Amino acid sequence: MPPTVARTGPVRSPDAPPAAPEAAPRGCTNFKLRQLLRAVARHYDGHFARAGLKGTQFSLLSAIVSSEPVRPAELARAMGLDASTLTRNLQVLIEQGWVVQGPGDDARSRRIEATAAGRAKQAEARRHWKKAQLELNATLGVERVAALHALIDDGLARLGEDDPAR
Repeated sequence: MPPTVARTGPVRSPDAPPAAPEAAPRGCTNFKLRQLLRAVARHYDGHFARAGLKGTQFSLLSAIVSSEPVRPAELARAMGLDASTLTRNLQVLIEQGWVVQGPGDDARSRRIEATAAGRAKQAEARRHWKKAQLELNATLGVERVAALHALIDDGLARLGEDDPAR
């Protein structure tokens, strides 16, 4: 008598195609992340527009307000930006009168600070950010948003980013 074999899982027809692993990624991860980023950015930018800002400007202004005075190199590192991108993005805030760049500790260094108008603009935009955040949480579900944050933080840590909390 042949030995009996215990079966695990459902019985499949011999001519059925092999089952794809459930956890296998489908499509390009870079493309999918960019799709999600564009959708989320549009959501937030719609709210920030009411304060006359874009999401990138709000992030930069908030980083300056929370760490002022700050040297450009420290700010670029904290935000994960290269120097030329930071300079380009700062120029808009300086032109609006929300940020000033002045002398630093020596002749070669600079310090960036928010003006009173910049702090007021950041506070105004923060109210719009809060509404955007709550709407996104309601749309996606708080648990999904928390899981997304954890996945992003873990991915940044695995990819060698210095500060996944940003």
